[in-house]
Amino acid sequence: MKLSVLDLVPVFDETDVSLALGQAVELAQTAERLGYNRYWVAEHHDMPGLACTSPEVLLAHIGARTERIRIGSGAVLLPHYKPLKVVESFHMLASLYPGRIDLGLGRAPGGSGPVSLALSGNFLDNVWKMPELLKGVTELLQGNYTYEGERITARPTPPVPPEPWLLGTNTKSAAYAAEWGTGFVFGQFMSDVAGEEVLGAYREAFVPSALFNEPSTIVAVGVVCAETGEEARFLHSAGSALFRKPDSAEEPSAMADRKWLIGTAAHIKARLEQLARLYGVDEFIVVTMIPDYRKRLRSFELLAHAVFHS
Repeated sequence: MKLSVLDLVPVFDETDVSLALGQAVELAQTAERLGYNRYWVAEHHDMPGLACTSPEVLLAHIGARTERIRIGSGAVLLPHYKPLKVVESFHMLASLYPGRIDLGLGRAPGGSGPVSLALSGNFLDNVWKMPELLKGVTELLQGNYTYEGERITARPTPPVPPEPWLLGTNTKSAAYAAEWGTGFVFGQFMSDVAGEEVLGAYREAFVPSALFNEPSTIVAVGVVCAETGEEARFLHSAGSALFRKPDSAEEPSAMADRKWLIGTAAHIKARLEQLARLYGVDEFIVVTMIPDYRKRLRSFELLAHAVFHS
C-alpha cells in the first residue's frame, strides 16, 4: 500500500503564517524520510485558518528542500485560471524537479463568493467551461495545443511532464477525468457518496491517453492517529472544531467511518486495508487536521511505521 500526504497548510490559533509555512516544509521532509509517496498542498483563498493560496509558489520552495518525494497540488482550482498559465507554472516546476511533479486539478471555488468574484469573475460561468479548460491543459501537457490555429507551447518544456490528476467527490469529476485520460483522486474525506460507485464510473468510462494508458486512482481520507483511541478521538474533535461554523454541530453521515479514520495506527492500518479492497486502490492520500503541529507530525509517523514496517 502507498501512502501520500495532502497538506491544507493550517494556521493554528495565533500562529505566525511564516511558522505555518515552515511546518509545511517540515511535514514534507518528514513524509519523505518516512517513505510517503507524494506530498501535495491545497489551494484556498482568504481563509484565515489556511495559508496556501498559491500551490506552485510553495511547491517551488518545498522542492528545493526535499530530494525524492513527488510534490504536487491538491488541487489547483482550474476554473479560476487559463490553461496556459497553469501548465507553464507546472512545467517550470517539472524542469526544476524532473520526474517529481504532480498537477492536481479541481473545480471548487476555494473560498467565498466575493473572493471568487475578485479572483476570476463569475465562478459558475467558469465551471461550465471545465471541459474546455481540461482539454486545454491536457493538450498543453502533450504538446499539441493550438489557439486560433496557431500552435502554442507551454515553456519551459521539462524532460518529464507533470503527472495530471483530477480531484473530485462525485461522478461528475470522475467523468471528466475519464474523458481526458487523467488520473483521478476521490476525495472521500469531503464526500458522502460511496467511493466504489465513483471510482467504478471513472474506470468504466476511462479513455487511454498519452498521459495515462490505464485508469489510475487515489483515495483521499482523513486520518487522526495517536497512541490511544481516546487521544485520537480528542484530537479529531479539537481539529474539527477549528473549521466548524459557530453554533453548528458536526452532522453524522452514512460515510462518516470512511471519511475520517480515527484511532491507533493498527486500527487505521486495518481500516485502510479494508477500504483498499473495497475500492480497488493501492494508494491513499491522507489529510490530518490536528491543532498541534508536533502531534500532527506524530500522527503521520505512527501511521507510516504501522503500514511500512509492521
